[in-house]
Amino acid sequence: MKLQGEEEEEEEEEEEQVYGTATCSLGHRSSLILQTMEGGRICLICLTNLLSNPSSPTFHVAHALSQLSRALSHPPFLHSLLSLHPHLLVSPLLHSLSSFNDHSIASQITHIVLFLSNSSPPSSLYAEFVSRIASILSGAKLHWSPRQAYMLHCLGVLLNCEMDNPYAHIKDKSALVFNLVAGLQLPSEEIQGEILFVLYKLCILQYASEEGNGSDLLFSFCPKLLRLSMEALMKTQCDDVRSNCVALLTVLAQRGYFENAFANDKSIRDCCEADNFMDVTEHEKDVLPLNILFAEAIKGPLLSSDSQLQLGTLELIFHCLSWESGSSKQTQVLVEENIVDYVFEILRLSECKDPVVSSCLRVLDLLSTAEHAFGQRLAIGFTTLVPVLQYVVEVPFHPVQIPTLKLIQNCILNYPGIVSITQFEEIGNILTRMLRRHIDGDIDMLPETLIIACSILVDLMNSPSSHEASSLTTLVQESVGHAILASICLYEKHPKQILHSLYFLKEAYAFSHEGNSTNNKGKLELGSCIIDVCRTHLIPWFAKSISEMEDEEIVLGVLEAFHSVLLQNSHAQAKEFVMILVSSSWFSFSFGCLGLFPSEKMKWRVYLMFSSIVDVLLGNESGQPIRDATLYLPSDPSDLLFLLGQKSNQNLELLSCQSAVLLILYTSSLNDERLADEKLILASLEQYIIVNGSNFPCGAADSVTIAQLMILYGLYRGLAKMGYQIPYSSEAERILFELAAQNEWDLSSAMIHFISLKWLFQQEKIIKPLSYQILRFCRKNSSTGSHIIILGNNSQNMDVQGLAKLVAAGDNLATVLLVSLLQQLIEEEDNECDIISVVNLMVEIINIFQDAADQLCMHGIGNGIQDLFSRSSRPLSQQMFVAIEILIFDMLWSVKPEILSDGRTWLAVTMKLIWYLIPMVTAEGWTQESILVLGILSLILHHSTSQALVESSKAILLNASLVSMINNVIQSSCSKGPALIEDDEETRKGETLTFVLILYFFSCRSFNAVLPGTLDWQNLLDPSNETQPLSLISIHCHDLCRLMHFGSPLVKLVASYCLLELFTRITDPINRKQDEIKWNMGNLISVMAILEGFVFYSDIRVAMNSALCLSMILGWEKLRMQDKKVVGRSTWCRLIVEELAMSLTVPCLASKSFMNHHKPAVHVAVALMKLHSTPEWMKKSVFDDSCISAIIENLSVGNVSEETVLLFRELLNHDYLNSDQIASLNRVFQACRKHIYSGDSQDESREENPGKVTAMPDDLGKACEFLIRLMSSNPSAHKGNKRLLEEIEMFSRSLTRE
Repeated sequence: MKLQGEEEEEEEEEEEQVYGTATCSLGHRSSLILQTMEGGRICLICLTNLLSNPSSPTFHVAHALSQLSRALSHPPFLHSLLSLHPHLLVSPLLHSLSSFNDHSIASQITHIVLFLSNSSPPSSLYAEFVSRIASILSGAKLHWSPRQAYMLHCLGVLLNCEMDNPYAHIKDKSALVFNLVAGLQLPSEEIQGEILFVLYKLCILQYASEEGNGSDLLFSFCPKLLRLSMEALMKTQCDDVRSNCVALLTVLAQRGYFENAFANDKSIRDCCEADNFMDVTEHEKDVLPLNILFAEAIKGPLLSSDSQLQLGTLELIFHCLSWESGSSKQTQVLVEENIVDYVFEILRLSECKDPVVSSCLRVLDLLSTAEHAFGQRLAIGFTTLVPVLQYVVEVPFHPVQIPTLKLIQNCILNYPGIVSITQFEEIGNILTRMLRRHIDGDIDMLPETLIIACSILVDLMNSPSSHEASSLTTLVQESVGHAILASICLYEKHPKQILHSLYFLKEAYAFSHEGNSTNNKGKLELGSCIIDVCRTHLIPWFAKSISEMEDEEIVLGVLEAFHSVLLQNSHAQAKEFVMILVSSSWFSFSFGCLGLFPSEKMKWRVYLMFSSIVDVLLGNESGQPIRDATLYLPSDPSDLLFLLGQKSNQNLELLSCQSAVLLILYTSSLNDERLADEKLILASLEQYIIVNGSNFPCGAADSVTIAQLMILYGLYRGLAKMGYQIPYSSEAERILFELAAQNEWDLSSAMIHFISLKWLFQQEKIIKPLSYQILRFCRKNSSTGSHIIILGNNSQNMDVQGLAKLVAAGDNLATVLLVSLLQQLIEEEDNECDIISVVNLMVEIINIFQDAADQLCMHGIGNGIQDLFSRSSRPLSQQMFVAIEILIFDMLWSVKPEILSDGRTWLAVTMKLIWYLIPMVTAEGWTQESILVLGILSLILHHSTSQALVESSKAILLNASLVSMINNVIQSSCSKGPALIEDDEETRKGETLTFVLILYFFSCRSFNAVLPGTLDWQNLLDPSNETQPLSLISIHCHDLCRLMHFGSPLVKLVASYCLLELFTRITDPINRKQDEIKWNMGNLISVMAILEGFVFYSDIRVAMNSALCLSMILGWEKLRMQDKKVVGRSTWCRLIVEELAMSLTVPCLASKSFMNHHKPAVHVAVALMKLHSTPEWMKKSVFDDSCISAIIENLSVGNVSEETVLLFRELLNHDYLNSDQIASLNRVFQACRKHIYSGDSQDESREENPGKVTAMPDDLGKACEFLIRLMSSNPSAHKGNKRLLEEIEMFSRSLTRE
């Protein structure tokens, strides 16, 4: 059994084991002494005594706090303290915090308090610290001193932790706030800063705490708190204090404190100024109004280098101004106090970085409500906004896109002179790029962004400086398309957006026509681009979406935009747009809009647009009847037809409506639109004619109505004839035809559908009025160039296209009317101008449709031409003669030979032409008119080869005077020698010689056809032989060679054709009769020399003709030809063949361009191989195995021609090819054949139809070109791929025979 003293000793030993030494130096119990990790000990009693004693040396206190902090960082010590003595240090620490005026000690204590609060269990030490500090600061006897700042700072740190609802641990909150607000009056910035932070945290915690109960702790202190806070903010130079103050004011602004305070401050001041002005003290006079104080207070933070402080201040301004019921007076004050300048400066230095940009723009957007004062500052800060705009539009849905755009628009709209040309273009470029990226899908944007962007671009166009910005037109051109396309794509989500894009489109089109736009290429392109946007995007979308549209305003907006395009002063673009509209069935579509939205506004817009379309199409304010009758016109097309069928009885309103209805039906019908069933329209027209036919007075207006009525009636009668037979009224037809016969009307000035034109020209009952209309048209056509304009399906909008189509068709009276009109005018006297106009019309018709020449010939145009020559009482004038000869030339060029009769008519015309030609040349020399007669005679001779105009050809061939005149020209030209080169196609002598040679060429062909066997062609080989049984045009062979040698390129060409024709004529009978050729050796050598020199001539036609002539001469060796040994011994022939072989073996020359130039030489080589004794050098020196193999290697499907195959066929026939070469050739030719049959190749040598050549007297070159084309054509020859296939087939047959 232990004694009591022994038990105490054991307990002390156990405590000593746990806590260390049993007591400290002052004898405190060991349970209050805690062991540190380093082996030391801390007596809590001693520590509390040291901290609680204000007289303790600060060095000792600081050292003790330092050791305590180190000990607390070790978990065992901290655990022992919190588990055994958790609240022991609370009071000493706080007492020390308020007792020592030492910043380092205060910092150490604050750190320990925060550490203990974070380390203790919830609702323990943290709550006690907050509660005790709050109690100290809310005490009634609180005296502010620098030491209280440490207490405030500690409380602020604790409140900032926001653990365990600190607001609930503050007991007397009102007293605390009261003391804090009172403390703001102290001059100490440190205390003010700590108070502001605590108030800020209390305000935040109050609204987060459940104990707030909706009451506002600070509201009762509002005016004083705001004023003191603002004064502190205005006076302080410390950014920390500013940050705390701005944070507090921001929260108060969010709670609405500013709204109430500013209102109360204004009321109080108004009251003082009204009632107690004399009692106001000097001090009160110096007190700034709250709104001015606020403006002054925020200037310092805005100028601070702390970006976060600047952002907080901007946020404060934003919340201060963003209350719905906020006073505009406050905004005005801020602007007048130059806050805008501060914000612009922050924005300028921000380098376009968020969040500064967003904050600045939000504030500027609110400040902009003070329009006048803000505008002056905006003009100064505008340069800062342009780079910001470029930044914000690049970010999708940037929050300040819209405010930035609004500010930009504000300055452009109200201060256009501030914006420089460079800024104009830069803003336009930024907005255009934004719209482009939006369309490309790179960025998205809010609908309002697009709307404001369109408005800014409109303001740019309307600015006085817009015409100086060179790139603005191009930017607008791109932007308007993007804006329209974006609005169309987003129509379902944002239907109203399209209205703003349409407004942009209208303004852009108006901008394109401002000033002298006709000379401004950029503006012309802008107008064309807008029309293209309407055509490609707007009209198709509108037509597709109209049935789903519910908002009439949008439909009206689209129609108004289209209408504005029509109203601009640009006929060409308006005409283009009208054609786009009418091709989209605009009349029917517009009545559909009226059916969906049968309002008065819609009716007016539709009919006014109809009138503008008619104005553009018909000109001369033609749409005025529709404008006059719009008030009375119904919305339904059926009702329009009902009005048309009523008897007017001089009812002016009904007359106006009927004129408008006719005009609408007429204009819409031109483009195959049917506003109602065809039967109903025809019935209404007939009813109108029957009941109102007798009421048509004479006059210009009614002549237009009659013309339109005739065209409309003809259209629907023609449609009935084409499709199904609709019953018609013969009475209405009779009345209408009588009106046409008795009244003046002008078909030549009207637009007409081709179906209507054709039906009218099928009516024999109105043949006289139609004849007069053609004459009227001819007169206009010759004087002003006016033409009937024909539109609609299967119709043309060109000159006399419709009439030409009628004449060529032959199923109407157009040809009969033309021919009879010409004969009628010939019978009358003094109608030369009318005759010329009719003849010119026929020429135009033939040039449009060559088949028209057949119809004119079948209906007796030859008789008319004969009558022109024979019935004239005096010689034809030059103008008349030119018109007639052009008609004859075009007739003979276009007509088919089988159509031409061989009667006395064309013989008489031929004799008249010769009769005019000979004295004309004798008196005046060769003129353009006389030269063209040679062309006509050449065409007559050409037709004789097809057994047409045979008698006329004989008259030409056997006319001694003509032959003598032609031979004189030849002799004169041949005698010039080298000087002949000067007579080229640009000179009169050169033209004469060319046409004489052409006439000679066709006379050779014709002589062989109409007088076969009557001429010995060999006589032309010997120049000394001048005996001819007949007097005819004759050019000896050596003269043709002389012309080829000395003549101009065109003379060389025509002479080569003549020489080839001569050799052909000589060869043909010899092949049949085996006659001997008698040719002087010297003449033969000279002719061959000339021909050999032209084989490689640059003009392939001359070269080919020369080669063919040379090959014929070589072929005559087989005949009984004198001096035949001379043939084939020519050195030049060897040179030609060697040049051919060398060229074909060089890979770089085996091209398509060379394909044509080696063709003539092939014919020479083939002719040499066909000689009885082939020259030995052909095989030994030229076409040896290596040469042939090289040529074959260069062959490909693309460069094989019929001449190439001909050459290899002849080489095969003469055993020049070995088996390998033959196999290679077979592969190439088979591939070529397959290529042709597959259809992959195009026939490059295919003859095209002769072009439409008008042989005008001042352009004989076209007539010459056509005649040369006739000379080169060979009806019996196969062209192109067909001939190549035949040559390949002949090669295969030769191989089989082998």
